[in-house]
Amino acid sequence: MAETQSSVKEVIPDIGGNFALDEGVIEVLPLGSRVLEASSFGTSAWTRTARIRVQLSDGSSKQYFLKCATEGGEVMMEGEFNSMTELHKLAPSFVPQPHAWGKFRLASPTTHFFLCDFIDMENEMPDPVAFCARLAEIHLNSQSPTGQFGFAVPNCHGKIVQANNWDPSWTSYFTKLLDSFFQIEIGINGPWPEYEQAFKVIMKTVVPQLLDPLQADGRVLKPSLVHGDLWEENAAINLSTGEPVVFDASAFYAHNEYELGTWRREIIKFGRSHFNQYFRNIPPSEPVEQWDDRIRLYSLKFNLAHMIGWPGAPFVREEYVSFYGTFKTSRLTKEG
Repeated sequence: MAETQSSVKEVIPDIGGNFALDEGVIEVLPLGSRVLEASSFGTSAWTRTARIRVQLSDGSSKQYFLKCATEGGEVMMEGEFNSMTELHKLAPSFVPQPHAWGKFRLASPTTHFFLCDFIDMENEMPDPVAFCARLAEIHLNSQSPTGQFGFAVPNCHGKIVQANNWDPSWTSYFTKLLDSFFQIEIGINGPWPEYEQAFKVIMKTVVPQLLDPLQADGRVLKPSLVHGDLWEENAAINLSTGEPVVFDASAFYAHNEYELGTWRREIIKFGRSHFNQYFRNIPPSEPVEQWDDRIRLYSLKFNLAHMIGWPGAPFVREEYVSFYGTFKTSRLTKEG
């Protein structure tokens, strides 16, 4: 029996190191392919990544991008494969073509992988006009297979599992999504009564106040396929075409404005020009006067993901308290 690798770090070494490609990956390559080189490439917070060069049966060469993970790897890799597959169907030049996901044969602990086309990229902010036009095309042209909000399989925002169970109500779906991230965050960072009280009120009052109107008074809210984690680390420029490209998706069918929630965070480089360009393609949903508040609400979920992945950032909890304070003041003013 062949030796197993003791960890994912031995399966794919540090940046620049070559390694023997696992049989589980070789099996999903095109028939007749010959592996020329497999080397670690790039960095990732939760996974190991590599570039694979192969010679195809017709003598031509091709490069693939490999990502693998151990703990939680099955949900993570299957979820990304399905996310990228659905996005690629709608925008093949905007999303690298996914090829497979699977399990390493010789790795211990158990290691799963995701394989897609390798694209030479420049890690620069893409042009807002082209980028937002492509993104809007996905939002406009996608169709939920059930007509509901959710996704066919669980996937991961970073390393956090999103259940993605189908739900006809966007308010209900987002409430469950936000609460699941909150419970994980509290478990990691510990209690803070003021923050917990603010979250409780936001869930009970603010979420329905902002989201219920989207599906009220005869309005129909289309579930749109979203990338799900669209910030500058998951977008780049394709060096071969000069066009924008996105990756590392945690897709599901959502209110299209949810996609912009992460852009509302102060530490994110996507800004006013991207909002303006996006809304030139898809105007804000009705009620229009609530669009900024909705996107601020959506940003809270991305803030929770940040606190889970990088514990100890107090500004995230302070934003919840501030958001609660904004609506408390507004409500008192109206009642006065």
